[in-house]
Amino acid sequence: MTELASKLDDVSQRFAAAVDRANDEQALESVRVAYLGRSGEVTTVRRAIGALPPGERPEAGRVINDAVAAMERRLQTAYEALESRQFDAELSSSIDVTFPSVRGPAGSIHPARRIIEESCAYFARHGFAVVVGPEAEPDYYNFDALNIPSDHPAREGFDSFWISDTLLLRPHTSPMQIRTMQQHRPPIAIVAPGKCFRRDAVDARHLFQFHQVEGLLVAEGIHFGHLKGMLTGLCRELFGAAQNVRFRPSYFPFTEPSAEVDTTCPKCKGTGMLGSQSCNMCGGSAWIELGGSGMVHPNVLREVGYDPDRYSGWAFGFGVERLGLARYEVDDIRRFAKSDPDFLAQLS
Repeated sequence: MTELASKLDDVSQRFAAAVDRANDEQALESVRVAYLGRSGEVTTVRRAIGALPPGERPEAGRVINDAVAAMERRLQTAYEALESRQFDAELSSSIDVTFPSVRGPAGSIHPARRIIEESCAYFARHGFAVVVGPEAEPDYYNFDALNIPSDHPAREGFDSFWISDTLLLRPHTSPMQIRTMQQHRPPIAIVAPGKCFRRDAVDARHLFQFHQVEGLLVAEGIHFGHLKGMLTGLCRELFGAAQNVRFRPSYFPFTEPSAEVDTTCPKCKGTGMLGSQSCNMCGGSAWIELGGSGMVHPNVLREVGYDPDRYSGWAFGFGVERLGLARYEVDDIRRFAKSDPDFLAQLS
């Protein structure tokens, strides 16, 4: 037993010296194989246990196992120290800690949200209140109170998502016009932004979920010129001072007279041409359609208890993503819904 312990101590000392001399992983691996491998020096010492008396063999095995565990711990420590030295060397050769740090990507307001905020801010400066409401509304607020009874063919044009026989996801934010007029007496001036839902086929100009911003002004002596002035100002706010607005006769059940609103194409600046080619954004028409507008229909005023002989008003509704197409010269409305980081960063 004494001779075996002496051999084991000699092996441990030589192992420690070999580990200290190793300066890379390959050298450490060679030390491990030479001392702790299947044919290594520790294995030779283990074989000597057979020459011991039977009573001494268990203790000899325990001593050898303890020595092997200590050797393995020393080897692991050497590996970790070597990795640390290599990491420090890589840092010192590749990173200058005095250099300015690299700034991470910063988020930004979504372009649709920015248009909503700027539109609402424009109307707020002119005394309008911003109102929001539920996205699921009874058909009364979506249609009946807006002069669209259940048998009116205009209901089909909204392609609505129905939740029940009388409840649907709002296809426009116009229900807030009715709710506000029912709760307040004239004069009323509101702007209503929010999400809308229609079963439209998704393409370059349509989404089934989109944002809308609507405006309503009701008071005595309101006429179409007030509407034109406010919407011209909004377009110049969003698109620049050179923007013009035109009104094309149209039909909506809740306004009379009604008009579609167009603004100067921001890409060709109202010329309809890009060089020698027709503008691919407006199709050569020089105009971009934004939405509908008109004077509030007398039937709508009567529904909320207003006297149409005394009060008049105007209303409009613009699709926010449609405004984005014109403002940012984007050729596909679906890009506003895809959350493409490069696209959003470009518009930020």
